Amino acid sequence: MSPAGPVRRIRRTTPLRRRRTLTAYLFLAPALLVFGVFLVYPIAEGVRVSLFEYTPFGESFLGLDNYTNVFADPRFWGSLRNTAVYAVVVTTLTIAIALAIALLLNSRIGFRTFTRAVVFVPFVLSMAVVSIAFTFLLDPDIGWLSYILGKLGLPQVAYLRDPFWAMVSVIAVGIWKSVGYYMVIFLAGLQQIPKDLYEAAAVDGVNRWQRFRSVTLPLLSNTTMIVSVLTLIGGLQVFDQIFVMTGGGPYFSTESVVGYLFTRGFSDLRMGYASSIAVVFTVLIVVLSLIQIRFFNRRTVQF
Repeated sequence: MSPAGPVRRIRRTTPLRRRRTLTAYLFLAPALLVFGVFLVYPIAEGVRVSLFEYTPFGESFLGLDNYTNVFADPRFWGSLRNTAVYAVVVTTLTIAIALAIALLLNSRIGFRTFTRAVVFVPFVLSMAVVSIAFTFLLDPDIGWLSYILGKLGLPQVAYLRDPFWAMVSVIAVGIWKSVGYYMVIFLAGLQQIPKDLYEAAAVDGVNRWQRFRSVTLPLLSNTTMIVSVLTLIGGLQVFDQIFVMTGGGPYFSTESVVGYLFTRGFSDLRMGYASSIAVVFTVLIVVLSLIQIRFFNRRTVQF
């Protein structure tokens, strides 16, 4: 074979490859356009705005001063602490409760379809509507819960007016609202586990707890990764629920980072400072998500 043979073949296929590449980019163009307009551009603009201070008379360049002020702001650290408490508790309890319900509904019990629907319904409701309902429910004067406690002779608690109980209340509502969605994800993961593994474990005399620990949990690691990442990100971004139920109070005890960002940006009209908070918080969320993914990737199971 002459050396010119392969060269001619490459030259003949190059235009075809170019057409295929061009076709692929044309198909990707709408998605890339949406991605750039609604994600890349807002992020870039937010970073740019964080370097300025805006006033009714114009803008002034501050450089990294906004970031310096953020790290020196005790209210920011307080809101970050509240957000961390909310996110960690909601993530942990939501995963535990959703997995427990999924295990129960994956077994042969009556009314499984009805129970799944009842548990899942809160997720499709608006968080604002749910928060308003629970605000009235927990009201110490007109709330149904206070009425029941009074009838039982138990002391009434001003749940949303006490710093400790206010945080407990918003955490409970957050779990109640989201547990149904993650229950469905866990249920899908459980149904993908081969039944042969459970039958083999039963033949070997393994009890239920040992089967759960040695078979179910390891094979659910992929599903657990998805649920934990989504739950943690949702917990860190909490805003509307706290805004409606407590407004960040009492005494900023339930104020989240997003709530503080909203206050600085739209109440105090300090858009540059609010943007710097958003940038710092976004970086934090990305880092935590990557840590979670790296942790679970080492435990990824294929079957």
